Amino acid sequence: MSRESETDLPGSVNLPGTLSEPLRAELIAFRRDLHMHPELGNQEFRTTAAIKARLEQAGLAPQVLSMGTGLVCDIGTWDGVQPLLALRADIDALPIPDTKTTVPYRSTVPERAHACGHDVHTTSVLGAGIVLAELDREGLLPAPVRLIFQPAEEVLPGGAPDAIECGVLDGVGSIIAVHCDPKVDAGSIGLRSGPITSACDRLEISLDGPGGHTARPHLTTDLVIAAAKVVTEVPSMVARRADARSGLAVTWGRIESGHAPNVIPNHAELSGTVRCLDLPTWRAAPDLVHAAVDEIATVHRAKSQIDYIRGVPPVVNDPAVTELIRDAQLARGGAQSIEDTEQSLGGEDFSWYLEHVPGALARLGVRRPGDTVRRDLHRGDFDVDEESIRVGVELFTAVALLHGHRTQD
Repeated sequence: MSRESETDLPGSVNLPGTLSEPLRAELIAFRRDLHMHPELGNQEFRTTAAIKARLEQAGLAPQVLSMGTGLVCDIGTWDGVQPLLALRADIDALPIPDTKTTVPYRSTVPERAHACGHDVHTTSVLGAGIVLAELDREGLLPAPVRLIFQPAEEVLPGGAPDAIECGVLDGVGSIIAVHCDPKVDAGSIGLRSGPITSACDRLEISLDGPGGHTARPHLTTDLVIAAAKVVTEVPSMVARRADARSGLAVTWGRIESGHAPNVIPNHAELSGTVRCLDLPTWRAAPDLVHAAVDEIATVHRAKSQIDYIRGVPPVVNDPAVTELIRDAQLARGGAQSIEDTEQSLGGEDFSWYLEHVPGALARLGVRRPGDTVRRDLHRGDFDVDEESIRVGVELFTAVALLHGHRTQD
């Protein structure tokens, strides 16, 4: 921790806790180790052990969540009354191959990759915990802080409900998180008050009929045509029955039917996602989808079965918590390090925490300045500028300190 680089927020307090060079180097190595050993949701045993060991080395007492992965850890002495600020990170990886070929920290696990930046989220909150623990020992932490390392963000409906069930929000008054954004340069963050992500649900549909010969489709149910109509017409039907401003979108990822060119199959399956921008439409979406699928199935004499799997609601950033993050980043990096961001159609289970307490999600820039190669999330070649780790750590520490001082005023 560098004491020479304390930053003043105009009209407020000093914000120590910038990242020292030795700790910066250690955290980069920690992130690379996680990147080389990605683990899927609810299987993050090695990741959990590594986080726990480093927090204990910092003099803290992390507790593994009851499901066996993920941790919660308090810093400072909590009086049981004053609401805590929570810093949340997600720790799981994705079931896709790592296609990077020029870095030494490429995944060592086949068909597994940290292709969404959770290794960076985890390292940033870990680093903030280490710095805040040192500030607490020096008497410079104005209020206690809780760290939440959550498993299974990528598994609908996410690991957040399980973590909440474990009590991670007990005593929490507000919560913040970051998510890597490959469209924003490292060194900057993106902020938005109100909805910043979208709702995301999963849709599984089965269509059935008697089957038959392709020479006589009039004597049976043509399931291929029925499935094609569901694929092409349900998205537009659903969209036209909701407020256009809600951005309700049905998108297909899988369709399977039949085994021979001259046989009309008796079964078809479709899988996809349902996304929208606001809570009222998210709540209405299952009924809209059911009605549209049933209408098409009836017209084509197919029997439909719909498994509508609730995923996550949109993340709706609390204005006051968003401004707290803005003030913290203003103190750390200046106005040029903050940009307005758009609402994404991606889903994030951080939204479940916001059903209980106010909070905000910031977008953490990870693009190397000047890099013209598009490195989108959920791709095997995804990588980050590791300068983003410093930004994440210092943002989390600044928010914690600023929040603590303001709650004492």
